[in-house]
Amino acid sequence: MRLKLAIQKSGRLHDDSIALLKESGIDIGNGVNKLKAEATNFPLELFFLRDDDIPQYVEDGVADIGFVGENVVYEKAKKVEVAYALGFGKCRLSFAVKKNETFTGPNFLAGKKIATSYPVLVQDYLDKNKVQADIHEISGSVEIAPGIGLADIICDLVSSGSTLFMNGLKEAETILDSQAVLIKRGSLAPAQEVILEKLLFRIESVKKAKRNKYVLLNAPNDRLEKIISLLPGMKSPTIVALATPGWSSVHSVIAETDFWEIIEKLKMAGAEGILVVPIEKMIL
Repeated sequence: MRLKLAIQKSGRLHDDSIALLKESGIDIGNGVNKLKAEATNFPLELFFLRDDDIPQYVEDGVADIGFVGENVVYEKAKKVEVAYALGFGKCRLSFAVKKNETFTGPNFLAGKKIATSYPVLVQDYLDKNKVQADIHEISGSVEIAPGIGLADIICDLVSSGSTLFMNGLKEAETILDSQAVLIKRGSLAPAQEVILEKLLFRIESVKKAKRNKYVLLNAPNDRLEKIISLLPGMKSPTIVALATPGWSSVHSVIAETDFWEIIEKLKMAGAEGILVVPIEKMIL
């Protein structure tokens, strides 16, 4: 039995999805210009689809799981479960106004014409804030709508904000922070649940590795206790005596978010020869 996975057929989410699967040790046959492919070393079958269609295919059972942006999941509102946050494809769905305008809150939208590819999410925001506005649903090039007189405001996905800037707009209000997620249909066969658990185990190992660094350093034994106290590690650091008397080699793992602060403290505590090594996989 195989698990059927739907991913975007092209674009950045496609590339990041394939890269994650490969980092998880899953070999995928060449899917270029094909609708599907099979893994050669894992019970996984891939379907290459438009991102907007993935929630529907998962709900209908054509695919068992899918990698897709949260923005698409909530816009399409299909009967699927968000099972896991994948951590790539991060962006936000935001209102954007003209550069010379000042967004003063939800009431600023009252009576305005809003161009968007996400009418469901925009209407939900308006309803929650009890605001009446005119939504114009368009697909592609939403940012040009104010410039050609089609709308007063837009609501679109924003990453760096450079596209807004080039079209005389600025980000005003975020209504959804989005990233790629793994969605699943309501009920999988027991054997498929086992495969999904194995897949998520591999993915989580890859993600943990990216969030941490392996650190090796030399420490004088009379400062070893202080240096060890600065290292969080998975359980406790590994300590190996060096050939030079009075010195030890200390090995540990440091979270990316705390890395520089801890390295500075280690240096001040007397650590020398600090080496930082990327971790390929991390299994706890």
